[in-house]
Amino acid sequence: MTSRELLYVKTVTEEKSISKAAKKLFIAQPSLSQSLQRIEESLATKLFNRTSAGLTLTFAGERYYQTACKILKIFEDFEDEISDINNLKTGRIQMGITNHLSTIILPEIMPEFKARCPHIELHICEETTANLESQLLAGKLDFAILHAPKEDPNPLLVNEFLAKDPFIAALSTEHPLLERAIKKEGYPHPVLELKLLKNEPFIMVHKQQRIRHVSDYILSKAGIRRPNIVLTLKNYETALGMAGQGIGVTLLPDDYARITHLTTPPVLLSIDEEYSPNWDLCITTLNGGFLSRADRYLISLVRKYF
Repeated sequence: MTSRELLYVKTVTEEKSISKAAKKLFIAQPSLSQSLQRIEESLATKLFNRTSAGLTLTFAGERYYQTACKILKIFEDFEDEISDINNLKTGRIQMGITNHLSTIILPEIMPEFKARCPHIELHICEETTANLESQLLAGKLDFAILHAPKEDPNPLLVNEFLAKDPFIAALSTEHPLLERAIKKEGYPHPVLELKLLKNEPFIMVHKQQRIRHVSDYILSKAGIRRPNIVLTLKNYETALGMAGQGIGVTLLPDDYARITHLTTPPVLLSIDEEYSPNWDLCITTLNGGFLSRADRYLISLVRKYF
């Protein structure tokens, strides 16, 4: 039972004539007659009584007509809904973003998005990078805004790189290595040779966090493959505060480290570019996954502002 067959029976019923229905459907009358015959044969029952006064419905024909009207109305409503989705009048976005990035990115893009798409449902999942990637792979998110891995990216995910954000080293104000830091053009802070930290105690976030992945990568490029980690925690702000207290050294993204409420803030030092001391802000999608027009519009705003 196809939509075309439903339409044929509905039109013939309402026109009470095959010839009139054929004209309305823009098909040849013999073709319509043959189609009706095939429909009746497939159902093994008559839908129409053929009388000298014209066509009337059998009981089975009445049920077919009623059902055809309902189904075709569903098709029509669905086509209208698809049209609204394509014109950004309605729809839903399942978007993922890390907790910190949400505080930076969402306030920038949301005013313009909501002004253009006030009726689009926006479901935002704020999670760690690892959890966001898992939800993308499970098909629970349309896309995510996060930082890409330094090594071994998942081939099932596609990362569109937007910007590089530098990492810095945070040391206490009393640390003797501060005297070894050198001001260099193009760096926001004095540059410390990373190899000098080989024997220093480190404060790190957990291995599941992307900050840790990038920190390990940067240290390994400096030949520090087994750093002396004295404290492991989840909150990067706490790590920064502990560095300020002289508990150890920590590596963090520069924009994460610009915190002013610490009573004893650490000194921030840049890391030489030879160690690739940065992470990449990116839009991550499932390889081969579908993005609606609303998804693509919101992504375009992320590109525009970041």
